[in-house]
Amino acid sequence: MIKLEGAEVDIDNSLGKPFVFNCMPQSGSRILCLCATSNQEMKRWLEAMQRAARPVHQNHVWEDVTVHNSSLPPLAIKHPECLGLLHQLERSTDVWIQHYCILKDGCLYFYASIRSTQASGGLYLQGYSVSEQTHGFEQPVIELKPSSEEFKTFYFCAENKTENQRWIAALKTSIKKWLPLDQAIQEFMSRPLEETRM
Repeated sequence: MIKLEGAEVDIDNSLGKPFVFNCMPQSGSRILCLCATSNQEMKRWLEAMQRAARPVHQNHVWEDVTVHNSSLPPLAIKHPECLGLLHQLERSTDVWIQHYCILKDGCLYFYASIRSTQASGGLYLQGYSVSEQTHGFEQPVIELKPSSEEFKTFYFCAENKTENQRWIAALKTSIKKWLPLDQAIQEFMSRPLEETRM
């Protein structure tokens, strides 16, 4: 894992190979030399990594709460929407990794175990859709699919089908809380007149 904030990302012509670019994290401990398969792919990576290196910081209460929650042990998070064991598919190795998970306000926090002192990671779920998938898997899995291909699709599996259904319902409810304003207005305006009266 590399922290990109503050990193220097730029094209590298010194190797004499096409589509090569470097990333030097702010720590400066090492320079990563990366190579894309085309000029277009290299430009996409450069733009994305440069945006990550220089994020626009806005203070949002929700962000502050999320950062605070990730520093807590799992059982210290008040009123979680769902909690328990989930197995996450690591696509690169095709291995399922077990996490103790807490779902709270559209964020899924990952812990190594219930005894962990803080989250080892998290996933902001805004814009993701949730469904159960069976194709290509031995048992039904939970698919978290982003609205844009720019982001990663995640696959999770609970201990059994009942737990899968519990997680799916909780994830859908949690994500729905965070509809974009324009989508919420559109849904409100498309309701029958009787439902929109005050």
